[in-house]
Amino acid sequence: MTQIPTQVTFHGIRHSDVLEAEILERVAWLEQFYSRAIGCHVLVDVPHRHQRGARHVRVRVELTVPGGPPIVASHDPSLHASLKDSGEAAHHKESEVESVHRYAHVAIRETFDAARRRLQDFAREQRHATKTREAAL
Repeated sequence: MTQIPTQVTFHGIRHSDVLEAEILERVAWLEQFYSRAIGCHVLVDVPHRHQRGARHVRVRVELTVPGGPPIVASHDPSLHASLKDSGEAAHHKESEVESVHRYAHVAIRETFDAARRRLQDFAREQRHATKTREAAL
């Protein structure tokens, strides 16, 4: 699995083994792009518990890398998702838990995709593979 020490924190949502397993799988996936990361902290947060706020899942990934500042990627929920769902049927507790997990999976995927892009940029900078502009004559 992953060699990077990883800490997963859930806030405003119960601990989920399924979500944690997906996060650990994504951290292992990031190792393909940069294997020298020192640590990783992932926060899965449901900031507000409004009646129709089940889609508001915030995910934040912070990778500690040698020789550079931490690489941070986050996914903040869109307020437009709740507007689209204003015509939904009655609210049920079971559907809320299910939708929180469904949207948490999406937020995790999008956050780790952003972390991958930032990690690749950092790796290019370390290899001095970035293009630089030549000074004007």
